[in-house]
Amino acid sequence: MYKKIIPLILVILLSTAFFWTNRSPVADNPRIVNITKGWASNSINAVIFRHNSVVTFKDHQYVSFYDADGNVILAKRKLGSEDWKIHKTKFSANVKDAHNDISIMVDGDGYLHMSWGQHGVPLRYCRSSKPGGLELTDEMPMTGSTEQNVTYPEFYRLPDGNLIFLYRDGSSGNGNLVINYYDTKNKTWTNLHQNLIDGEGKRNAYWQATVDTKGTIHISWVWRETWDVATNHDICYAKSTDGGKTWIKSTGEKYQLPINAETAEYVAKIPQNSELINQTSMCTDDKGRPYIASYWTPEESKIPQYHLVYFDGKNWQTKQITKRTSPFSLSGGGTKRIPISRPQIMVDKNETVYLIFRDAERNDRVSAAICNDIKKNEWHIKDLTSFSVGQWEPTYDTELWKSENKLNLFVQYVGQGDAESLDKLKPQMVSILEWTPGK
Repeated sequence: MYKKIIPLILVILLSTAFFWTNRSPVADNPRIVNITKGWASNSINAVIFRHNSVVTFKDHQYVSFYDADGNVILAKRKLGSEDWKIHKTKFSANVKDAHNDISIMVDGDGYLHMSWGQHGVPLRYCRSSKPGGLELTDEMPMTGSTEQNVTYPEFYRLPDGNLIFLYRDGSSGNGNLVINYYDTKNKTWTNLHQNLIDGEGKRNAYWQATVDTKGTIHISWVWRETWDVATNHDICYAKSTDGGKTWIKSTGEKYQLPINAETAEYVAKIPQNSELINQTSMCTDDKGRPYIASYWTPEESKIPQYHLVYFDGKNWQTKQITKRTSPFSLSGGGTKRIPISRPQIMVDKNETVYLIFRDAERNDRVSAAICNDIKKNEWHIKDLTSFSVGQWEPTYDTELWKSENKLNLFVQYVGQGDAESLDKLKPQMVSILEWTPGK
């Protein structure tokens, strides 16, 4: 009897050992998929206001970035594959200014749209020549109106496949938010608002936006009074349930447009000189409730902390996420060299909240703060990389997250000198970090 049992036990043990030594990494372990090297002497490829740096349409994923010579590169792969098709486009930009980022989106018919090299210059826009293609048209206007002083181009896809396009018309401390709408049926852009949020010649709104699964557009913003980042203050909110035509507060009260400093809904009051950063991120949960992430210095402290501002269905709540120990101060203009990145926020279908960030206190790795119950506000932090990403800020595939709760982050080690100065870095590898949290 024992002679029969012992061999059977050995077979089970050997089979188990083979499984555990040869299986793929567990889903909770991130996977890095390399593409090719790109420009890295500043953070232009890795600034947070890229919407988007990477985007999925059906079963293919698209990525954009600048190479070492400032050429716009597009790459495409089938989801899950490590085989990228890489295409150097006919376009380039001044990569020494980190504002000149590339933003892409794929519409519901499969055409890729792109805007790049925008910092107070006329609109630069094109789209792919055919669905699924990487060959691009020549530069073209959108509407031909209010397109001479464009900064921060951002695309968002609506559930019906149509697009909206947001950008600033004007300058830091004196600018307005423009919104255009793209109809896939007619393949045309129309202007919805030349001035949705009015700085009144005294200030401008630095916004972040998201589109929820029902198609509601959510926008939040900080006001900046001058070119100096230290004059950022307060967080405001608006949403649209009709594709961007009309806008309401979280209470349902209709805005009289344009929105200005007097009529805006203030969801967090934060004074100037609080190290409040501009252009961070927001998202919604499955119920359409907005979550806004930022950092600022709490009262009676000199240490900036990450915070979450969210709507619980009745009231706006503010929670401190981190317990950082290193002070720093924000002031001046241009792109700043900062010991922490601006954060990305996302909420999964179980209402678990994820904050993605980089912090010098964690050796500049890609990190995730995770909270399973926002009412308890208990966060734990895990590093998604074992290596530093320099002055990187997080951008991710918003469409893949919405459909599958899979996080695909654009990752590259980049430098950044203060006020548009450069770090002397050779080109660095551009990668996608794949992570399915919670599994």
